[in-house]
Amino acid sequence: MVATTVRKRRPAILTGEHFMLGDHACAEGALAAGCRFFAGYPITPATEVAERMAERLPEVGGLYIQMEDEIASIAAILGASWAGAKSMTSTSGPGFSLMMENLGLGIITETPTVIVNVQRAGPSTGLPTLVGQGDMMQARWGSHGPYEIIALVPWSAQECFDLTVRAFNLAEEFRTPVLVMTDAEVGHLTEKVVIPPADQIPIVNRKTPTEPPERYRVKSWDEELIPPMPKAGDGYRVFVESLTHDERGYPVMHWTAQERLVRRLIKKIQANRERILDWKERDIEGAEVVVLSYGISARVATRAIAQAQEKGIKVGSFRLITAWPFPVERVREIAGKIKGFVVPEINYGQMVLEVERAAAGQCRVLLVPCAGGRMHEPEAILEAIVAVAEGRPYDPFEAASAWLSAKPVKGRED
Repeated sequence: MVATTVRKRRPAILTGEHFMLGDHACAEGALAAGCRFFAGYPITPATEVAERMAERLPEVGGLYIQMEDEIASIAAILGASWAGAKSMTSTSGPGFSLMMENLGLGIITETPTVIVNVQRAGPSTGLPTLVGQGDMMQARWGSHGPYEIIALVPWSAQECFDLTVRAFNLAEEFRTPVLVMTDAEVGHLTEKVVIPPADQIPIVNRKTPTEPPERYRVKSWDEELIPPMPKAGDGYRVFVESLTHDERGYPVMHWTAQERLVRRLIKKIQANRERILDWKERDIEGAEVVVLSYGISARVATRAIAQAQEKGIKVGSFRLITAWPFPVERVREIAGKIKGFVVPEINYGQMVLEVERAAAGQCRVLLVPCAGGRMHEPEAILEAIVAVAEGRPYDPFEAASAWLSAKPVKGRED
């Protein structure tokens, strides 16, 4: 399916207040950022992103292509980016797994693009229509080899719009694929989204060569951490290669070339961590316990925090907006001042491992797990908060089993 026919035109930026699905807000954020190419394959619960792009791209002179699978989808958006377009795809668990090899291709070829992953319960087919947060470590380590990644985690439909815009800006600035790691609950929330006027939306475009092709000189990586990106067909003789390569893109099969290339790919993210990192914290000063959360789990955690504060427990909140890179320095600083972190996740322990690493043994770190298909009960998070505050033992697996026993499984009767 290729959608190109121009329908009744609406502007690329739908300035105003809307009652909008989170998935649709991702699509509108992409359009506002300048995305004009989308390739994807329908998969629950991300299909609404693709549907919205199929509807909207023809209105703004863009191109939507439904591909045969997710491998082809990510390959297409990488190619479109080298043709000069801002590009995007959307997917969920099984499709995200299929994209991992070409995610690495995008990283080594320094191709700006955006991948929206609306996480669902896994593994495998799992619960296609129900929520999960089980792809967070895959987002960081899913492709092979050493590299850095940028991943953003919205907790509202508004942030689906805002963070998709930011994802494009980061992709363009740092010449790298950027991930928007939303989840089925946030993606399927319908709530207020405010889209600002065009002149109030910051837009970043990739750096391109300033000289004509005949005068263009590829600079040494020692001179330029992030090189300009020429457009295919414009006459610039730059090779685009997945093998380890030099500044011109030509393969070099030697460890010294590997060291120079990989070190620079990592450095361009690490050296700019302070500008990439983003989080929201509240009531941290004087807190005994801090709940570190993200996505839909952070919304549930707000109720648990309020319940704990009603009991007189000093609780703060730390919400990840940038999951990768992880805010190690700030989490480590907080860890030295509190009794412990409580980390609710709709998985059996992923981002909690980063919290443990950052805390470096300075305080307790408790996981509140959930296998997926549902959100946490606030009382389950509260139980962990109380355990940290009072210094009581807490077994996350026993706690999860207790909550499962209290909520009998509803299904087919034999």
